[in-house]
Amino acid sequence: MADRNFGFETLCLHAGQIPDPATGARATPLYQTTSYVFDSADHAASLFNLATFGNVYTRLSNPTTAVFEERMAALENGRAAVATATGQAAEMAAVLTILKAGDHIVSSSTLYGGTHTLFDVNLRKLGIETTFVDADDPENFRKALRPNTRLLYAETIGNPGLNVLDIEAVAAIAKDAGVPLMIDNTVATPYLCRPLDHGADIVVHSATKYIGGHGTTMGGVIVESGRFNWANGKFPEMVTPSPGYHGVIFYETFGDFGYTMKARMETMRVYGPTLSPFNAWQLLQGLETLHVRMDRHCSNALAVAEFLSQHPQVAWVNYPGLKGNRYYELARKYMPKGGPDGPPFAAKAAARAAEKFLEPARSRPHPAKIGAPN
Repeated sequence: MADRNFGFETLCLHAGQIPDPATGARATPLYQTTSYVFDSADHAASLFNLATFGNVYTRLSNPTTAVFEERMAALENGRAAVATATGQAAEMAAVLTILKAGDHIVSSSTLYGGTHTLFDVNLRKLGIETTFVDADDPENFRKALRPNTRLLYAETIGNPGLNVLDIEAVAAIAKDAGVPLMIDNTVATPYLCRPLDHGADIVVHSATKYIGGHGTTMGGVIVESGRFNWANGKFPEMVTPSPGYHGVIFYETFGDFGYTMKARMETMRVYGPTLSPFNAWQLLQGLETLHVRMDRHCSNALAVAEFLSQHPQVAWVNYPGLKGNRYYELARKYMPKGGPDGPPFAAKAAARAAEKFLEPARSRPHPAKIGAPN
């Protein structure tokens, strides 16, 4: 189903998929294969040269994974998407598709720990430097810009602090600087917020969390808006011949999904952080109930936040869905359907007392994950 005029719930169920032409199967089939048969030598050459669209090898594309990618692009209102093995792989692939040694990132300081480490430690080893700023004041992004800045980065909702980004303000700064704004939308999901609608250029997800929703499946995804001008002089590898693909020029050849094609055909091919077809199939099952689950996450989180905010043994609660919270108005603007899951709070008691509070909670264990009920 290519028509995006349907409602969000319908897109969760059907976007990117039509009944299987070979069997008539209504549900998305699992194509658990690594390779595909070519019609002829000429057909194979055309596929390898990117002159024809089609499947060559599952590290690059797969019919089951393609449905997940197209569905995520539709839900985020993006132009195209490429899926990855994990959310961390999505972060890495999204950055390395356009950045190189000598480039600079300006990033929010309130990030998921794995992303912060990627930027602060691992990318520095590759010659890519990151300046971290307080995202509560969008102008901090502008102040940190350098001549070699090539990316602004932030999360819709900081994990785990739940600070809310003023996406439009930061997007305007990125546009003025001629660089893309990349947003991690994992915690909000496209059900609560679509960053691309507010000026972001690239969205990444850890699909392991709310997209999958069951705590069983790893995955990630990159979605591009299709609106960024890669020919503005700052991204030469997007507009010059690719030595790894017989001189193809990704932006010239593929236009508004050139970034996605470069990510797929260069980054994914070389580094290989590919989503397995089985995981893509499981994530599609999760997407079918995304809207239902997010409504319950939001109502549960608000109830917990309201309870904690009135408890005498709680020092503070930071939940943007609470009236009076510093992020309340931003949350209403960017997430009108409700606030995020999991309000952070601090107990007045000493650390050992807080540990005792958690220890007997057998019905509500505390593993290292979000977005799943188990």
